[in-house]
Amino acid sequence: MRITYRGDYALKTILDLALHHGNSPITIHGLAKRLDIPTKFLEQILLDLKRGGFVESRRGKVGGYLLVREPSEVTLGEVIRYIDGQVEPISCVNKDYRGCKDKNKCALRDVWQQVAEATSQIVDNITFEDLIRKNKELSSALVYQI
Repeated sequence: MRITYRGDYALKTILDLALHHGNSPITIHGLAKRLDIPTKFLEQILLDLKRGGFVESRRGKVGGYLLVREPSEVTLGEVIRYIDGQVEPISCVNKDYRGCKDKNKCALRDVWQQVAEATSQIVDNITFEDLIRKNKELSSALVYQI
């Protein structure tokens, strides 16, 4: 699995919208500034996320972007797969893959299947609600400096 800049920014955008879920829409300029993402790139990401059914946009003076579903209903895996594709580390892990004649007798394939299953187990069981809790924990942690 490889997370691109687009995927990383999409995850950060969804997390920010999840942190503000239930409030008024967030402007693209507010998101871009808070997340340090170039506005033009963020526009493209938000269009993708809108097409994927993750966000909706509102027009007007108090317009902006909102998360469509509850943060507890959106997983990291969904967003990663939508933006960056499958989480398998190599194509031959897919049961329909026909690009290798040794697929059924390859010792490495079993390893890559285990990696894919472990990765999926993690990203498919972490919701943005979980990340909100983690964010709050990290934000409230005391930092001592001398």
